[in-house]
Amino acid sequence: MHGTTSEPVTLRRDVIGILIPAGDKVELPEDTDAVITQALGGSYTIYVEGHLFRIDGKDADALGKQPEGELTLPDNASDEDVEQLIWEQMKTCYDPEIPVNIVDLGLIYRCQIEHGEQGREVTVDMTLTAPGCGMGDILVNDVRTKVLKVPTVETAHVELVFDPPWSQNMMSEAARLATGML
Repeated sequence: MHGTTSEPVTLRRDVIGILIPAGDKVELPEDTDAVITQALGGSYTIYVEGHLFRIDGKDADALGKQPEGELTLPDNASDEDVEQLIWEQMKTCYDPEIPVNIVDLGLIYRCQIEHGEQGREVTVDMTLTAPGCGMGDILVNDVRTKVLKVPTVETAHVELVFDPPWSQNMMSEAARLATGML
């Protein structure tokens, strides 16, 4: 299942949800009725008793879903292959309220890859659509976690920056079309 949906589910176990947009962690108990409203990039947005919560992909089983599989690269993967997979991974990161990935939203300002002693070291500068967004730390951690899943990546540093300020002009044409801003 991908995209915006309206699928009723009952939680199969206790799970930590991130309250949207505040970013607070809330334990949701087993047998709670919920509705999956968005399933993008391996994470889920669910609606429970008037509130939206983000559920990490690693907790997909609590919703009766399968967690994501492992990433692979060929043994002779080039730096370009690794960079392409990193960008693909960042495209699986979504603001839980907007069904557009953060790359197409124009939130990634820089992705730099260097060779370290143990493997590749990745530095990402990203921003938010609004500086006061309570989901900022959650999105930063999501990017870091997904970049670290790329084979040969040893470290991932993700910095939240606000210069230059984000604007709708930074969105891809596809993102503007998806959000009705074209």
